Amino acid sequence: MPMYKVRPVHGARGAVLAEQLPTCMYRLPNVHRSASPAATPTQITFLSLIQEEVDPSLQALESRQEEILKRLYELKSAVDGLSKMIHTPDADFDVTNIIQTDQHAPLTTNADLDLMLGKDYGALKDIVINANPSLPPLSLLVLHSLLCERYKILSAVHTHSSVKSVPENLLKCFGEQTKQQQRQEYQLGFTLIWKDVLKPQMRFSIQTMCPVEGEGNIARFLFSLLGQKYNAVTSTLIDSWVDTAIFQLKEGSSKEKGAVLRSMNAALGKTSWLVGNELTVADIVAWCALQQTGSASAAPANVQKWMKACENLAPFTSVIKLLK
Repeated sequence: MPMYKVRPVHGARGAVLAEQLPTCMYRLPNVHRSASPAATPTQITFLSLIQEEVDPSLQALESRQEEILKRLYELKSAVDGLSKMIHTPDADFDVTNIIQTDQHAPLTTNADLDLMLGKDYGALKDIVINANPSLPPLSLLVLHSLLCERYKILSAVHTHSSVKSVPENLLKCFGEQTKQQQRQEYQLGFTLIWKDVLKPQMRFSIQTMCPVEGEGNIARFLFSLLGQKYNAVTSTLIDSWVDTAIFQLKEGSSKEKGAVLRSMNAALGKTSWLVGNELTVADIVAWCALQQTGSASAAPANVQKWMKACENLAPFTSVIKLLK
């Protein structure tokens, strides 16, 4: 049976035969090629219009990209210049030396309460903390004692209606409060409310701020009111120890607690306190976590020595009385 024939596209010696396009339809210029010398005037005009019509948003994007690349090049040059000034490689970076030479304000320096708590003329700056009496935040009680050494504090303890009963020692956790001065003569108010909450909550501006939740976060804030200043490396190590004490030492498994105690023992073998040679919020939170979990008796030698050093400080004595 005969089949249809297809015209060959290759001629003799591999030459490509010219393809005859149908003439029944109109032709359009090829917009993907630049205008050749043999192009007609109509084709040249059409191509020039396409090249001239550029989207303004595309031009703006190109300009922005060029500006970003220029700034990145300048930043790279600056970083290269700084890297040449540092002779110690990152692998030899000794954090201990930085901690020991950390220059911070003395413990007797008070923080600017107006700057940290906001300036409110004629009103006492009042910190309000909600906490569950079934798991009292011991670190906040230690910090309250430290703050009382720096400021004139009006302390108060209340019980919320969500709690049926509170032990007598928790109602008197701030000691016997005798109000001998007018409210406006105090620098700071510290109100503790025993309430049925999952985590401790703190506010110091009832109308405008969301509560700060978590014992570790509140402890960081209260300790900052003492006026301590640290460099970035020291601050990071302190935050790390606070999180470790809360999430692993206090709330973790027995295996996690054992690992934390070993890490603490190694750190305390080099320095008197967890971070550097002075008491920080990391020591307060970690000591309180050990007391609440009952891990103090099984602590290694360096940790036992550190715990006794904490207990020799006056702010810890009020918590020790609560634990008895």
